[in-house]
Amino acid sequence: MINEIKQDAKSRMEKSVESLRAQMAKVRTGRAHPSLLDSVMVNYYGTDTPLRQLANITVEDSRTLALTVFDKSANQAVEKAIMTSDLGLNPAAAGNVIRVPLPALTEERRRDLVKVVRAEAEQGRVAVRNIRRDANADLKELQKEKEISEDEERRATDEIQKLTDLYIGKIDELLSEKEKDLMEV
Repeated sequence: MINEIKQDAKSRMEKSVESLRAQMAKVRTGRAHPSLLDSVMVNYYGTDTPLRQLANITVEDSRTLALTVFDKSANQAVEKAIMTSDLGLNPAAAGNVIRVPLPALTEERRRDLVKVVRAEAEQGRVAVRNIRRDANADLKELQKEKEISEDEERRATDEIQKLTDLYIGKIDELLSEKEKDLMEV
């Protein structure tokens, strides 16, 4: 019973860290990366379709993405979708290839992005702490129902705290990596 609670807490904390990693990947640094366009949806024949399904996205150089659209008739729709996305990018069509240059980040914008990343990390920490609270509540419930002893409950609570510290450490590590990435010119 205790092991099931610990396993559940561990898997949920792992998912929280992965979710945070995905959120942080969306915050762009100065470098071009295909995942920047993951959130872009293109109106393709009346259906919102992820850009990745319509085009091959490659990194041309450190500040430029190159898109090769599979269906040439969708080039206009892809360009429009990138322009109207909240990413602040201006694509330029050159024959069959759409190039997306990334503007350089200003110092002020970098600081703003660091604030955004810190807020995301705090959300991750709160999620991990909530998982700890749920697991501890389950343990208390088991102890109240006399299914486990007080010592077992205390021991399991300590182990869950160690798990929490481990995952909060991972979140802090992700945060410091991303901050370093953002402030790098």
